[in-house]
Amino acid sequence: MQNVHSGSVDSQNIHQHSLAALTIGAIGVVFGDIGTSPLYAFREALHHSAPTGGIQEAAIFGVLSLALWSLILVVTIKYVIFLMRADNDGEGGVLALLALAGRGIGGRKGAVLALGAIGAALFYGDAIITPALSVLSAVEGTKTIPGIGEGISQQTIINITMVILVALFAIQFRGTAMVSKLFGPICVLWFVAIGALGLLHISDYPGIIGALSPHHAISFLVNNGMVGLIVLGSVFLTVTGAEALTADMGHFGRFPIRLGWFLLVFPALALNYFGQGAFAMAALEQARVAGLPLETQDWFFLMAPEAVRVPMIVLAGLATIIASQAVITGAYSLTQQAIQLGLLPRMKIVQTSPGSAGQIYIPAINWMLLFGVWLLVVQFRNSSAMASAYGIAVTGTMVVTTCLAFVVVHKLWKWSLLRSLFVIVPFLAIDIIFFGANVLRVVDGGWVPLAVGALICLVIWIWVRGKRLIDTKENEGAMTLAELGKSLSKSNVARVEGTAVYLTANPEGVPGTILHNLKHNRVLHERNLVLTVRTAGVPHVPEEERSSYEKVDANFARIVLRYGFMDAPDVPQALARAIPKSDAPINDMTTSYFVGRNVLSASKDEGLPFWQDIILIFLQRNAHNPAEFFHIPSNRIVALGGQVVV
Repeated sequence: MQNVHSGSVDSQNIHQHSLAALTIGAIGVVFGDIGTSPLYAFREALHHSAPTGGIQEAAIFGVLSLALWSLILVVTIKYVIFLMRADNDGEGGVLALLALAGRGIGGRKGAVLALGAIGAALFYGDAIITPALSVLSAVEGTKTIPGIGEGISQQTIINITMVILVALFAIQFRGTAMVSKLFGPICVLWFVAIGALGLLHISDYPGIIGALSPHHAISFLVNNGMVGLIVLGSVFLTVTGAEALTADMGHFGRFPIRLGWFLLVFPALALNYFGQGAFAMAALEQARVAGLPLETQDWFFLMAPEAVRVPMIVLAGLATIIASQAVITGAYSLTQQAIQLGLLPRMKIVQTSPGSAGQIYIPAINWMLLFGVWLLVVQFRNSSAMASAYGIAVTGTMVVTTCLAFVVVHKLWKWSLLRSLFVIVPFLAIDIIFFGANVLRVVDGGWVPLAVGALICLVIWIWVRGKRLIDTKENEGAMTLAELGKSLSKSNVARVEGTAVYLTANPEGVPGTILHNLKHNRVLHERNLVLTVRTAGVPHVPEEERSSYEKVDANFARIVLRYGFMDAPDVPQALARAIPKSDAPINDMTTSYFVGRNVLSASKDEGLPFWQDIILIFLQRNAHNPAEFFHIPSNRIVALGGQVVV
């Protein structure tokens, strides 16, 4: 009995250790973005509360109440409690929801596909703003260093910011496996520090705890009209990063993320905002005694005692780098999912860790993000101006997420329409109010993420429509494999040794590459495999469920490989496993892979509009080599195709 007891204790210790490691890891990756919001969110909201005069007591209480209830309603209730239930085999995020919604309605159709594309596109807008704003706001903290802060120019701050950001993007190709082990402990230290900083200053004005009452938030919005809506747009900065809670479920699991939020992150954020509010109230009383209006200040860094201000600035810099890394990694992951789901053309994807499929690097996305970040920093020059550009992309993504969640709960979970509306409508109402508040800031900079999102949406739309048009044209009048087999039995086509693998999107028809091979080379291999690679609506497909094999006749066999939208396709490896043991195994040295490489021709008279033809042709020409994407040896690839008018 004692041995059994000892074994159970060991098992429990291992489980607790694993849970602790996952929770610390989640704190480092999942909460990096929302954890750096105290640097600028409260400051910007108070700044917009007093457009013509000094900051007032009602504004401090109103902004703080709005911030706290945003964290409670949007992050805690909507994301942590509700949306984290809507996982796709453990994975979350907007494209995972798109796959779930597609499963519920029987395919990615119309409005649901459009919603997923819009949500994905807006994420890229967020991905260029987060690194720029967070790092810039941390570096601006140097202005609060006693003795030297006054001598630091804004251009110096911009230069330091750009050096940090360029270095961050330049090291991406090395992967983050080693440094990511430090993310969790650093972020735990960060949350403990900001919580302690807030707790230190609550005593400056203990009555600030009363801001927890929602009547302060409601009365501020009711009494301030348009100013209240503008402030609400700034208050939303407190919840940016909430999407990461669901997007990173696959890496850490639902429970560790929830544990990290309730035990550390939410208490630390709440304490820090309470501290900033109390600090601002104390400053207001001092300003009243002096007979001066209270102007906005860098409340976060000024709260830090002078003795620890420099270490706090350094810690803030590390936290913002981690937040930026999380968004960059998220952009890679989202791009991989979009490629697998057919929303974007193939791109070069580099595995940076042999032991982790999730550790990837996409050069094209990396350098496009850096270019966007560089433009933002140069254009806006300070975090206050850039904060106007933040929020609209995130609120737009949240609206999309909520709409997709409605499809999931109603169609996939089979909730009644009334129950679905009862749960979803309040969330959607909050999202739309926040979205409307941020739309007011389009002219001040909100157009940036909208422009980025619109550009990505346009690319997705043209690519999806163009590929459907090409597939339709290729399959027009196509015969079946059985019909071709009968035709070949009556001909004298020369046969050559080896195996030919013909990649095609349509496993039922005859691939164009077979016809081109017969037409131009006048030969057929001994064994001919018609291969289709499909992406399932789940993140990962188990090895035992990955392939299906069907013998059509003596000439052809049909193989379908299924991958999840987060799997990295390895066609030769999967193909070898798909061949039945009764058949001869695949010989890599005598196997040729035939891929279609059509030459697209723009036309003003048919297909897509001419300007879309030009974009589609550009995307097709610059799509990554299928040999590398499918891990096929480049010396075994044969590209055949014809001209297709689009």
